[in-house]
Amino acid sequence: MTRACTRRAFGGLAGAACLVCASKAPAAPGPGAPRVVVIGGGAGGATAARYLAMAEKPINVTLVEPKTRFTTCFGSNLYLAGLRTFDSLTHGYETLAARYGVHVVHDRALQIDAAARRVRLGGGNIIPYDRLVLAPGISLRYDGFAGYSEAAAEVMPHAWEAGPQSILLRQQLEAMPDGGVFLIVAPPEPYRCPPGPYERASLVAAYFKQNKKRAKILIIDSKDTFFEQDLFQEGWNRHYPGMIEWLPAQFTGGIQSVNAAKRSVRTASGTFTANVANVIPPQTAAALARDTGLADAGGWCPVDPTSFESRLQRDIHVVGDAINPGAMPKSAFAANSQAKACAFAIAAALTGADPVRPFLYNTCYTYLAPDDAVSDAISFRDNAGKIAIANIEISPVETSTEIRAKSVREANGWYDTFSRDIFG
Repeated sequence: MTRACTRRAFGGLAGAACLVCASKAPAAPGPGAPRVVVIGGGAGGATAARYLAMAEKPINVTLVEPKTRFTTCFGSNLYLAGLRTFDSLTHGYETLAARYGVHVVHDRALQIDAAARRVRLGGGNIIPYDRLVLAPGISLRYDGFAGYSEAAAEVMPHAWEAGPQSILLRQQLEAMPDGGVFLIVAPPEPYRCPPGPYERASLVAAYFKQNKKRAKILIIDSKDTFFEQDLFQEGWNRHYPGMIEWLPAQFTGGIQSVNAAKRSVRTASGTFTANVANVIPPQTAAALARDTGLADAGGWCPVDPTSFESRLQRDIHVVGDAINPGAMPKSAFAANSQAKACAFAIAAALTGADPVRPFLYNTCYTYLAPDDAVSDAISFRDNAGKIAIANIEISPVETSTEIRAKSVREANGWYDTFSRDIFG
């Protein structure tokens, strides 16, 4: 493991990415300006729209997103633990429209005609484009676990797309009796936010420690190991001794089915029943990407690692959780980084602007307790057409409480700064 890339260095990379656009307000595009349509208003799509609109030579940018308000998945585990309000995770698109001139269309993209270069919307409108950026996110494979379905998710919520599911799971945790069992089913790889299920267990345990001291948390995993496992297990032993039990696939024999009526999970070694069950199913690229022929047999979209242009469809770029990014995780920060690289590449191709060397990186803060956070900072490089890790820095297991508390303060600032970079 290489620790040569410090967090200060990552701040420099982020600054370098922003310098191209930050010197002046974007000029309004004229009628002959190139047209870029961005589908999806999450971390990847909103970032791409903003940075395309900030290009030195004007680009006509349209962002298509059905929601008028977007709730971030990052930070949602804090909401489940009662440490953030739901409203604090929710953002609008007014700044993108008013300050950056992005044309925001609140509708659903139904179909992409790659040959004619146009997008058909749910309301019937058709939008032409010169380049298209997809940031469609994931689809949850409800058929990934026998017995699971959209209806079952109303009883055993996944809460893996922030919104009503997050509220439902929070309500269930509040109603759970003291001494009850909270069960988490962790999905197989690849999936959105690798540390997410385990941070969720940590923060729900913090809520139980204050409000339901006899409660237990059981994690039934589809895997035998998980990201930052040593950090999590040390933190669980220190903060919540005896409360959290993790069962790897090699112990249970794997997940065979779920039963929403009984709130139970059947494995090869036995059946586990809970008062509250959080089932996070396997995932794949969103249906729109798959239906457009942008996904491979594995269900994810292969892309060029510098421009994020699809390897399967010309003039269509894909960023965020839907892509197959090699060593790069499916995270909001990674999507934001990819979107900037993609925006700069498109601006260079369409307007003749000077090419910008892409910086791909991921920074993430993960909570073990309300006063204990760890972090990782990873930079990436193009390695023979694939994204590989260049440098990595992860919090050590053995460190002082003061350093962990400082990480909590940094994490709070990180959320505010990062969301402004996305939504303006």
